[in-house]
Amino acid sequence: MLFTPYLGLKLLPNLAKLGVHENPDAIYDTRVYRVLRRVIGWCLRWRKTVVALTVLMFVGSVAGFALVQQQFFPTSTRSELFFEMRLPEGTAIGVTDASAKRAERLLAGDPDIVTYTTYVGQGSPRFWLGLNPVLPNPNFAQIVIVTKDLAARERVKARLERAIADGALPEARARVDRFLFGPPVGFPVQFRVVGPDPMKVRAIAEEVRQVMAANAKIVDPHLDWSEQVKSIRLEVDQDRARALGLTPQDVAQTLQTLLSGYTVTQYREGIEHIDVVARAVASERLELNRLPALTITSRNGVAVPLSQVAQLHYEYEEPILWRRNRDMVLTVRGDIVDRVQAPDVSKAVEPKLQSIKDALPYDYRIETGGSIEESVKANSALLAVFPVMAIAMLAILMVQLQSFSRLALVFATAPLGLIGATGALIVSNRPFGFVALLGLIALAGMIMRNTVILVDQIDRDIAAGHGRHRAIIDATVRRARPVILTALAAILGMIPLAGSIFWGPMAITIMGGLFVATALTLLVVPALYALWFRVRSDGTIDAPAFHPQRMESFDGDLEPIRIAAE
Repeated sequence: MLFTPYLGLKLLPNLAKLGVHENPDAIYDTRVYRVLRRVIGWCLRWRKTVVALTVLMFVGSVAGFALVQQQFFPTSTRSELFFEMRLPEGTAIGVTDASAKRAERLLAGDPDIVTYTTYVGQGSPRFWLGLNPVLPNPNFAQIVIVTKDLAARERVKARLERAIADGALPEARARVDRFLFGPPVGFPVQFRVVGPDPMKVRAIAEEVRQVMAANAKIVDPHLDWSEQVKSIRLEVDQDRARALGLTPQDVAQTLQTLLSGYTVTQYREGIEHIDVVARAVASERLELNRLPALTITSRNGVAVPLSQVAQLHYEYEEPILWRRNRDMVLTVRGDIVDRVQAPDVSKAVEPKLQSIKDALPYDYRIETGGSIEESVKANSALLAVFPVMAIAMLAILMVQLQSFSRLALVFATAPLGLIGATGALIVSNRPFGFVALLGLIALAGMIMRNTVILVDQIDRDIAAGHGRHRAIIDATVRRARPVILTALAAILGMIPLAGSIFWGPMAITIMGGLFVATALTLLVVPALYALWFRVRSDGTIDAPAFHPQRMESFDGDLEPIRIAAE
């Protein structure tokens, strides 16, 4: 408001002193402006048809939006890769370490790799906000690979996946993953089975897994509880134990000492304290067939074999039971192939799960997780502030327009950007995600700004004594150049962002939406204004209004456009 006018004063020439043209309105009497006047006049004459076609275009864009790929957040531009290996539950950490070393041999000597770091028994530290740490587990290993650039990252990923498919690590469930922008999601496609009985939940989850496996776009669907692990359950014979003067606590403490060890004292060396642990020799505690022969000393000093007071049951049990909101939950999860979007895949699987959902017993349910759930959370966070945003916009526009009818007219043009945005996203094959949604919101503000400028100029011309019909045409002609130039400036300014992985969808949304909306502002808004306020035609659409010698063709109630401009 201050610096820009000052720059104009210093930089722009004084056309009045230079005597460039006696009539400043002559610029609106060129061939381009005359064509524009005729087109606007045609739109006013067929206002109902123009508005109806615009509504049909908007409905078509809403229907065509189903063809746009849906995305939560795009893949990151970081060069790291995560090579994860998960062996069967219960695997010793030594076996996991051996598998990790075999995986390292796949990376050795690769010219596209700068460094790699291996973590066995746990995942890497959270060195980036979007990284979801992995719980410590002896059957898990992870290699963080740093590549030279994005192209090298994709080449390394393709080579590793090809080696895995050829059976390079048959003992492990291997996964090669990239960083993603946005909050950590883990696996992109997830469905949670919730219920009270672990075995019933596992059975339902297996049905869900089979449905996911039938989708060619999902890679390696599996359960997050993984396999059941072998376990030994000790059942104490209470009668025999009491007859020998033993209690279940005595049996538990003795077995704890023999198998795991009991700290009897500490040895101090300098400032270090070293535990002295008493336990059975390896030949006794590491062989399962020797467990029944372990002896337990009764309170009167009699050594009793474990088999005399207890029975050993060899069983399977769940390695870990996950809970969510205090409900037992088992997640069926999987990756997706390249060049598809996780929300689209999840939406394709959901209808096929309906038969399973209909047959669920009471207190069991299936929930959708993964990227589509996080996307809903992010959009809900935006929707929570929408009322405040709408009230603020209404207040500002009301101060500017001072009319409820004009306010409604301006708001009616806000969704028109969706017409161009949908077409641009489909043509460019870009997904619609969180950042594109921000671009669509910004686009609505740009369109309403142009509409306010045009409506305000129409009202000024009418207040100056012009006929309503002529005022609509003249105001649109005068505002055409600034509206088009500002739109082009915004569109061209988005070109550097159009190729960005993260900001590209937002740039494409603004560019396509603003391009189409600018044309609609100059053609549809005048027709909508005339239809909204029931403006009648005065029969002088094509008459030029710029030279005094031509003023006799005007109606008596019209003033020259120069007066309206002043």
